[in-house]
Amino acid sequence: MIKKSLLIILVVALLVTLSSFGVFAKELPKEIVIGWTPPDITGVFRTATHYFEVGAYDASLNGIPVTLLYRAPASHIAFGDQVAIIEDFIQMKVDVIAISPIEVEVIIPAIRKANKAGIPVIIVNLLEPIAGVEVASYIGFDNGMAAEISAYSVLDYFGGPGVLGTGRKVAVVPGTYLDLKWWQDLYATVTPEEKAAIKATGTIIEGVAGGFFSQARLVGFHKVIDEYPGIKIVGTLAADWNREKGIKAAEDFLTANPKGTLDFMWAASNEMGMGAMLAAEAAGRQDEVKIFTNDVTPESAERVREGRMVAETTHGFADWGWYGVEYAVRAALGVDVPPVFDIRPRTMYKENADEFYPTPKLEPIDWDAIKAEYLAK
Repeated sequence: MIKKSLLIILVVALLVTLSSFGVFAKELPKEIVIGWTPPDITGVFRTATHYFEVGAYDASLNGIPVTLLYRAPASHIAFGDQVAIIEDFIQMKVDVIAISPIEVEVIIPAIRKANKAGIPVIIVNLLEPIAGVEVASYIGFDNGMAAEISAYSVLDYFGGPGVLGTGRKVAVVPGTYLDLKWWQDLYATVTPEEKAAIKATGTIIEGVAGGFFSQARLVGFHKVIDEYPGIKIVGTLAADWNREKGIKAAEDFLTANPKGTLDFMWAASNEMGMGAMLAAEAAGRQDEVKIFTNDVTPESAERVREGRMVAETTHGFADWGWYGVEYAVRAALGVDVPPVFDIRPRTMYKENADEFYPTPKLEPIDWDAIKAEYLAK
């Protein structure tokens, strides 16, 4: 018995000694695999995916090898495809799943399966918590607020104060965020005469009729625009967030509203907005019918620089990918993950387009601090 006790003491002492020399020191995983699934493969989500790739490369350069697996449904209404993709990622035992929901309710059962499998989930393009599931972090923006900002751009262009139209001009220091507070503070100063001078007739191209994101943006846009009786909305059509369908919706509006009767079209996403732009140009009505939209990608920033679209509200796609990788790595390593990253939507127009693309401003990620946090656990 004494010999056995002595042997145990010697083994414990050896383990302690080896540990003190770093033999059993904690090591980083050899690879962190992120499964990323956006709702479709349009320019909007190509931009987000590009910055997921940039983030993964940056992490790998800094000693945290990250592999990005990217799969998307064929279209923004292929609801079952995204569910199947998430389930495939679960079967593959990826380390983290990042999702931009095609529609929130559709993906809840798949998120529950990921939760059961112990795979952390990052949600982008959304701030509102999804009930009944575990999500490590939400990276996104308030869709209603983003649409409110677009509505203020319309008011500005058609006679209100601001930076775009013929109304009272406001000096803007470069780098200023034309976010919702900026617009609300400005329009709190509108005089009755200014309000009466704001006049235009327009139409709306929404996303998936009745869908969560489309409804939020419609409500936000109307919340602002309906306070100005001089702005008349004469039609709303759904185009499923798709450029070709955006062209068709815009053509229908242009046919129903002959020359001299339509001043603008607001599209709730830039794929649909660029479709509206192309339709207006094909009809020779680009000088009459102005295009406003939401999202901001390198392509749409160029169209705004060219004057082919008036203004667009950014949704921060570069931020989705860049911070999406950071938060996914944090979740995979089991270190603290900020529960929310709130992207402040703001107005892009011709004079500030260079602040967005081709080189968006992104804060450097302190990968060394993340490694240290993990190794100290």
